[in-house]
Amino acid sequence: MNLDIEHRTRYTYSDKASYTIQQLRLTPQDGCGQRVKRWEIRVNGNLQRFVDAHGNIAHTLVIDMPHDEIHIVASGQVETGLDESSQDNRLPLPVYLRQTALTQADAALGQFADRYRGYLQDTSKLWLEDMMHAILKKVPYSRGQTSVATTAAAAFAHGGGVCQDHAHIYLACCRHLGIPARYVSGYLFTEDGSLMESHAWAEVWLGEQGWCGLDVSNGMRTNGVHVRLAAGFDYRDACPVSGVRAGGGLETMGVGVLVNQSGQAEQIQQ
Repeated sequence: MNLDIEHRTRYTYSDKASYTIQQLRLTPQDGCGQRVKRWEIRVNGNLQRFVDAHGNIAHTLVIDMPHDEIHIVASGQVETGLDESSQDNRLPLPVYLRQTALTQADAALGQFADRYRGYLQDTSKLWLEDMMHAILKKVPYSRGQTSVATTAAAAFAHGGGVCQDHAHIYLACCRHLGIPARYVSGYLFTEDGSLMESHAWAEVWLGEQGWCGLDVSNGMRTNGVHVRLAAGFDYRDACPVSGVRAGGGLETMGVGVLVNQSGQAEQIQQ
């Protein structure tokens, strides 16, 4: 499947900002079942490309003159659904057992994960999908109840959340059980456009099978409708845009994602 993607981010400020520095993780790479045919990032500032500790292609954006808005447009075409498992291990696998502030399992989440401890020696690993479905049943997809700062334990206790919450909960369970797992950001395409927006899921290490993506929010393994952008320990490592600024007053941010396949396009405003 060939997917055309356009991801627009716009910041506007009530006053002039004197300086902005941001990190952009908006560039997909070849591998993990996908191939990048073309990709570019357009911004009203200076970009410096680098590769971060997790192997993500990232850019530092610097604007060092007075400004009251920032436009970031990432676009291109990615071929998906290729038959390829991922064995990339830029970092030693044990580091993906590390709990972070967003993925730390509390007593309740640890007790939930321990229900699956008896299946650790099951080489089929199908129980990992059972755990995914159990998380979605316990924490149904629900907008507006959490934020990007919500921890896995808090979302689990609340009983509702969105894709980053589901990914964090899944990571917390896997790491509690001693299974390397990482957070992934990207895009999801659906035929009706209902879920065509920035997305997040988890990847779990299956030994000889490599990394396997599990989209908890949609109760499925990742496949040809997913485009992978970046990976890390949690949202903070893989979020598309993050940064700081000096001045600017009140900030307003608008995000629009356009995903098109075979000439059919829908736009979701976030």
